[in-house]
Amino acid sequence: MPNITRVLVANRGEIAVRVIRACRALGIETVLAASEADQSSLPARMADRVLCIGPAPSASSYLNIGTVVEAALGSGSDAIHPGYGFLAERPELSQACIDNGIVFIGPNPDHIRTMGDKLAARQAVADLGIPVVPGSGLVDELSKASAMADDVGYPILLKAAAGGGGKGMKTVHRRDDLETVYREASAEARSAFGDDRLYLESFIPNARHIEVQVMGDRHGNSVHL
Repeated sequence: MPNITRVLVANRGEIAVRVIRACRALGIETVLAASEADQSSLPARMADRVLCIGPAPSASSYLNIGTVVEAALGSGSDAIHPGYGFLAERPELSQACIDNGIVFIGPNPDHIRTMGDKLAARQAVADLGIPVVPGSGLVDELSKASAMADDVGYPILLKAAAGGGGKGMKTVHRRDDLETVYREASAEARSAFGDDRLYLESFIPNARHIEVQVMGDRHGNSVHL
């Protein structure tokens, strides 16, 4: 693994500020990839150098993989830090970094693909013998959803396979409500993610949401938080 001396920060706002502060503490130079609207922002003032990567709309700047990679190569950056959001969960950026000899500060493309698809992630975890909430695989038609819901038992949660942030997630308390809620969840998932695939899990009422973050590196070290 090459020694990292300069990092392209491909994000904005407080996310970019945190990355720049961390790099500064480690003695690493930072190049901020900023849209036209963010060239005078706080992270732009903090970074060692700023490169404009396009106009204000994120689709034309922060979400443009080719431009971000070109900015890293042109600035002599050893690595790209995507922060979170934007391109952080796009396997295409991780792969583009590999193809261009740039360190991607984040997961490899295969891990992003697997964990970015909740159906694949659920199966991967189950294959490791880790307990999962009772549920199903893909439910791509109403009749299949109905049969699986009967098997799991009501109430159930319908969830978007490509989802996040609660979008495409609906609770169904009775069989009579399944058709309406199924169509609502599918439409919401298609609108939010361009992917209307659903699966279902048993709904656990009055549950506490306890989230564990797991991080590992290419040297075999791992921690959980």
